[in-house]
Amino acid sequence: MHALDLPRGIDDPPSLLLWRLDDLIPLMLMLIIGILADRLLLFVLLGLGLSRLYGRFRDSRPDGFALHWAYWHGLVPLGARSCPNPFSRCWRG
Repeated sequence: MHALDLPRGIDDPPSLLLWRLDDLIPLMLMLIIGILADRLLLFVLLGLGLSRLYGRFRDSRPDGFALHWAYWHGLVPLGARSCPNPFSRCWRG
């Protein structure tokens, strides 16, 4: 029998080169808006600032907080049977 090598980062969030994917989303969004608005430098700088603020926000909260917050406010609809409607605040038992 031989030893099986398991990946070390199986629970790590997805990343692109050195950055986490959720850190790159504000930057890429601002890059696209900057290209469309013909103000690339301004929006890239704004994207870098938003990425940094989001990183601070994410690091001070538990894992999965952003997804939970987005679901609670109806931004991420989950169509599973086990996920209740996020806009129903009181349920009948």
